[in-house]
Amino acid sequence: MEGLNIKQLAAAVHSISEEKNLPEETVLSVVEQAIAAAWRRDNGDRDLNVTAVLNQTNGTAKITVHYDVVEEPENASQLSLEEAKKIDKNALLEGIIEQEFEATNFGRVAAQTAKQVLLQKLREAEREVVAKDFDDKVGQVITGTVARVEPRIVRIEIGHGSGIMPASEQVPGERLNTGSRVKVLLKEIERDQRGPQIILSRADANFVKVLFQQEVPEIETGAVEIKAIAREAGRRTKIAVASSVPGVDPVGTFVGGKGVRVQAVMNEIGDDEKIDIVTYDTDIKNFIANALSPAEISRIETDDNEKKATVFVPENQQSIAIGKQGQNVRLASQITGYEIDIATE
Repeated sequence: MEGLNIKQLAAAVHSISEEKNLPEETVLSVVEQAIAAAWRRDNGDRDLNVTAVLNQTNGTAKITVHYDVVEEPENASQLSLEEAKKIDKNALLEGIIEQEFEATNFGRVAAQTAKQVLLQKLREAEREVVAKDFDDKVGQVITGTVARVEPRIVRIEIGHGSGIMPASEQVPGERLNTGSRVKVLLKEIERDQRGPQIILSRADANFVKVLFQQEVPEIETGAVEIKAIAREAGRRTKIAVASSVPGVDPVGTFVGGKGVRVQAVMNEIGDDEKIDIVTYDTDIKNFIANALSPAEISRIETDDNEKKATVFVPENQQSIAIGKQGQNVRLASQITGYEIDIATE
């Protein structure tokens, strides 16, 4: 690659914006950042504070170097008052002075720098445009296509963007195949130095919650609601439901006739995961007893200040109440907000 001609860059702004589907002002700003980087590479130090303004009509760039005037300069973007006066006789301590240059072309090394900056910033701009499209979909379940399964993350194409499902958001033991269609929760959009990243999840409790919202139209009408949900992905989910309409059975509404609604959710999350749907109750003791279902309870003692409960169960119910590896009692604690101890009578 030979040197870099600014005239060519100015001419390319329009075609880049069409090809990348980005607004022209975005591309112009990226090109200006690349020109500033190239100028820095050719004429100075990485620390210099440089901005470039591209003149698209005559194909030149106006370069402005900004200096802070300080007593003891610590880097290239700072000047002593004495040095600053040589550039601008009106310079003042603690002030800022500017030095302007005109650029028309750059050498080979600077041109490479400009190209790297241009490609990287364009990628970031593209990702930002895609992320903005998805900002209003955070918290929704969308369908995507598995693009790549890597050791730690799964890359999933969603519409004209792509997101990642980190190991922490994957269902343990679930095998996803490249090219297959999957439903995922758009959990969040992380923005950092590398630009925005769309984080997807199948392990989040909200994934199950949204799947139920899609299956149970009565949630939309307000007849029933999900009060709390706790999940250990791949193993068990507990969901507390309530009804505001007299005579409506909330658990039955969620289960559906012949279990069709709960089955539809299980088809999506995998049959290995159990789903307990329990009735929410404003009376905490009743709620705790419901939450520990399917175990039978003898009596409950609560300490409401400490939010602790001791639950007494018949001996043959102890292992059911505690659940495999303590799972039942752990999830019941999460949905009730009380720390639960199981004791036998």
